Amino acid sequence: MPKLITAHHPEQVAQQAREYVRTFILFPSGIVGLFCLVGGIGGLGYQWMATDTYTWTTFSSSSLLIVVGLALGIAQTLYHRFIFAQFPEVLAARMSARMKQRAGGSRARLKKETPAPSIEHPGRQLIPVAYLVGVALLVGSGVAAIMYGEVHQIPALLMPWAGFYWAKLFLWRRVIMPEKR
Repeated sequence: MPKLITAHHPEQVAQQAREYVRTFILFPSGIVGLFCLVGGIGGLGYQWMATDTYTWTTFSSSSLLIVVGLALGIAQTLYHRFIFAQFPEVLAARMSARMKQRAGGSRARLKKETPAPSIEHPGRQLIPVAYLVGVALLVGSGVAAIMYGEVHQIPALLMPWAGFYWAKLFLWRRVIMPEKR
């Protein structure tokens, strides 16, 4: 029996890409960002109230940790927004693959389907290196704050991630919000 061919309309692709961003970027960023922020602020509160080791250097170090996370979150979100604007079919394909996986599609059937479109742009080969450098900066800045001795372990490790996820959340929010009529 011949298969029916469905035409993909640009607005349908854009809608699927928006749904992917809402479901797999915005929602997790909000939850993880909130967890990291509450944990980091709680750790700083504990350091201030219980241990009396909170100083102006602690304040400036923890603020710098958030700024490092914000900068890296902005950088990654700008790249993802570029992908969203230039290659929405990639995000739409990811969304449709996730929906088919949830619908109970078998692995063999998923492998037979057409592969997701590739992303080709100048500098594409540097993106994995940029991701590794970003993770190293997020973790390394927290470890450096711990080694410096002014910020306790929990806030030092959570504050950069809080800044990272909140930057992602707030920069995507303007793009994904429904249009006002």
